[in-house]
Amino acid sequence: MKAVLCKAFGPAETLVLEEVARPEAKKNEIVLDVHAAGVNFPDTLIIEGKYQFKPPFPFSPGGEASGVISAVGEKVSHLKVGDRVMALTGWGSFAEQIAVAGYNVLPIPEAMDYITAAGFSMTYGTSMHALKQRANLQPGETLLVLGASGGVGLAAVEIGKAMGARVIAAASSAEKLAVAQAAGADELINYSETNLKEEIKRLTNGVGVDVIYDPVGGDLFDQAVRSIAWNGRLLVVGFASGRIPELPVNLALLKGASVVGVFWGSFAQRQPQDNAANFQQLFAWYAEGKLKPLVSQVYPLEKAGEAIDSLAQRKAVGKVVVQVR
Repeated sequence: MKAVLCKAFGPAETLVLEEVARPEAKKNEIVLDVHAAGVNFPDTLIIEGKYQFKPPFPFSPGGEASGVISAVGEKVSHLKVGDRVMALTGWGSFAEQIAVAGYNVLPIPEAMDYITAAGFSMTYGTSMHALKQRANLQPGETLLVLGASGGVGLAAVEIGKAMGARVIAAASSAEKLAVAQAAGADELINYSETNLKEEIKRLTNGVGVDVIYDPVGGDLFDQAVRSIAWNGRLLVVGFASGRIPELPVNLALLKGASVVGVFWGSFAQRQPQDNAANFQQLFAWYAEGKLKPLVSQVYPLEKAGEAIDSLAQRKAVGKVVVQVR
């Protein structure tokens, strides 16, 4: 079978497409015939040795996939050959087949296609866990989403609206903000043209925002944390800016605020029942038309490196997906 391989840490252009051995399912695994694979920010890090996991060489990037089960291990009872599923893989999805632990696999809703499914689990799973378990977002609260046109940002906008929040979307251009507005954002902030802190103050009459969803870090974190409301929650989702910020903890004290880490992959393994309940709700919202995943670019398998690079250069809007079949 064909697979995109990382043989040494480096930029996306160093990835190669080669023939490799087909995987076999262990007792607790299934083998997935991959139809499509989602591209996520960790893919840009894992190929350069900057992610918390460093797989042995050679490995394929790609942390999520959709497709059809072609083999089932003897200890997997809730899945069968022929099932249409989405899978959280960590890495390895940029290949024609992959073996995945059964607990990381979910059936795809009947109305969902493979391209949409490939880009659904990580972004919506992360944002749902962030806003439900970590922020306890309540109807009527104000949610600020930084990087609101990216995969997790757009998911947070949609989920925030579905949960009854007033959503302020912040992004770096008018084009990106238009995408966030189409996803349901109530207010927009272009932080390349205006001061984020001052705009938040204006839009909230000086009260600040109840929940900050931050996948960006860097300077935006520095401004946003100073705009949090009393009893506010700041969600640390990622650092797409490239800089991990430092927090003056007196700000948390003065606002009675919480700074909360979001690590969905670990949550999904440690609290599988809660994660499954999250996805039941997400699939229900999808069926109701409240979630409309945006896949802006689809690349063939041989151009997976270009797909990763588009994300690394922060050119992508919504999700980028690699089509394998």
